[in-house]
Amino acid sequence: MSILISPSILSADFARLGDEVRAIDAAGADYIHIDVMDGHFVPNITIGPAVVKALRPHSSKVFDVHLMISPVDLFLKDFADAGADIITVHPEAGAHLHRTLQTIKALGKKAGVSLNPSTPLSAIVHVMDLVDLVLIMTVNPGFGGQSFIPLLDKVRDARAMIDATGRDIDLEIDGGVNQETARDVIKAGANVLVAGNYVFKNGQGHYATAIRSLRGDAV
Repeated sequence: MSILISPSILSADFARLGDEVRAIDAAGADYIHIDVMDGHFVPNITIGPAVVKALRPHSSKVFDVHLMISPVDLFLKDFADAGADIITVHPEAGAHLHRTLQTIKALGKKAGVSLNPSTPLSAIVHVMDLVDLVLIMTVNPGFGGQSFIPLLDKVRDARAMIDATGRDIDLEIDGGVNQETARDVIKAGANVLVAGNYVFKNGQGHYATAIRSLRGDAV
């Protein structure tokens, strides 16, 4: 199973985001993870579709857009038009998850569902035919730099659920990912790792080393 690294620009230098996106692209990122927060669904405000659109010319890598906003349906087309490749939503962010996922697919994008630490896997049992990515949050969403919550049983159960579908569905982990926790979640079945602070904390000269260390633990 190939391990994909999706650095979260939430931890990047916001004064020069375009340069940061180019730097993590060159450093070997597989996806560019973009955390969108509204100050309502989560206690922080980050960026909107205009910034995603502005960043799109800086990388041809997959834009992995995680929407932590509610109501989410109103903005799906805006983020699709801005250049998102994967649009991930939370079950709690709208009244009808199945319809939300159908909308994302109709926009020609891959559809993801993100589960907060307290959100059970049962929330997505009946939408797995529409899902391209399952994101397990190993922190409570809203801020970068938090400590990893060891939900390895949930990761293992999610992998089993995905395998039972027979479909090619990514299992992504977001929250407190570093060289040590990466090893644990990969063993549990994850194949996409979101890492913000771990990748960005030491500056551009260290991005490639950080990405390689995460991927190296996957071997």
